[in-house]
Amino acid sequence: MNVNLTPELEELVHNKVKTGRYNSASEVVREALRLLEDHDKVRVAQLAEFRGEMDRRLASLDRGESIDGEEFFAELEREETAPRRKRKSK
Repeated sequence: MNVNLTPELEELVHNKVKTGRYNSASEVVREALRLLEDHDKVRVAQLAEFRGEMDRRLASLDRGESIDGEEFFAELEREETAPRRKRKSK
């Protein structure tokens, strides 16, 4: 397999080999692909967690477990304008 890299990426690969950590450009590319695979797995897990949380929250809304938006923001504003020592006691 041949891979074409931009000049910037080619320089990056060569610099990685120059550090001595890698013996060849192929090693650099293999490591990069392993890291990409790890990144993809983490992203899939994060999306699954997000979807699960969304499902739980939508189910709570279906059960009628919600708060009024205006009421929520009014409470948030009251907390922001409350004296500091009152907030510390909460």
